[in-house]
Amino acid sequence: MKYLYYLYQLCVALPVTVVATIITGITVAAGCLLGGGHFFGYYPGKWWAWIITRIFLLPVSVEGKEHLEEGQSYVFVANHQGAFDIFLIYGFLGRNFKWMMKSGIKKIPFVGMAVKASHQIFVDKGSQSKVKETYLQARQTLRSGMSMVVFPEGARSYTGGMSKFKKGAFILADELQLPVVPLTINGCFEVMPRTRDWHFAHWHPLRLTIHQPIYPIGQGAENVQTIMRQSYDSVESSLDERYKTSV
Repeated sequence: MKYLYYLYQLCVALPVTVVATIITGITVAAGCLLGGGHFFGYYPGKWWAWIITRIFLLPVSVEGKEHLEEGQSYVFVANHQGAFDIFLIYGFLGRNFKWMMKSGIKKIPFVGMAVKASHQIFVDKGSQSKVKETYLQARQTLRSGMSMVVFPEGARSYTGGMSKFKKGAFILADELQLPVVPLTINGCFEVMPRTRDWHFAHWHPLRLTIHQPIYPIGQGAENVQTIMRQSYDSVESSLDERYKTSV
C-alpha cells in the first residue's frame, strides 16, 4: 500500500498541487491588486490548502471551533510539527487571518507572489530595523480587527515534540490586550517532518485542536509570562502522548 500511495502522489497528488499552487498564486496576486485584499488574501489560500490536504487523501478532524467568537480578533499560537501544518491550519481553522512567517517563503515560486500581495507578516531578523518593521506590521494587522497565526517555537520540530515558545506573539497580544488561542497540531510530523522535506508524504490522519481563548489578566511582563506558560501547557495537553515533555 505504501508504494501505491507513492505512485498516486507522483501521478495525481503532486501534479494537482503544482497546478493548484500556480492558479492560487495568480488569483491572490490579481485579486489583491484589484483591491479585494480581505477576500483574496484569505479564501483562495484556504481553498488551496483544503484541496492539497484532500488530494493527498489525509483524514482531518477539528475540535473546539465553538470556542471562537464571531468578529473577535485573536492571536493564534500553534506547535510546528511539519510542512503540512500550513495546510491544516489554513484549510480547516475557519478564520480569516494573516500569517507571521519567515521571509524566505517569499522566494518560493507563486507562493511568494501570493504572500507578498496579500500582505502577510514576514519575520526578518537581518537587522534591528527589520525586526521593528515586523512588529509594526503585526500591530497594524491586529488593530485592524484581523487575527494572526504564529508558530512561537520559531521553527519546525525535529522530534514531533515542542520547543520553548518565543515571546514575540505574546508581547503583541499583551500590548493590544487581545486573547491568545492555543492550537494543537497532531499528525503532521508523521506525514512530512522537516527531515523529510521534498520526499514523498506518508499517510496519517491529521487533527487540529482549538483550545479556549486565554484572556489577559493585566498588562506587562507578568501577563506575558503567564499567558505564554498557559498557552504552552494548553498546546501540549492535546499533543499525542509520545511527543509530550520532549523539549
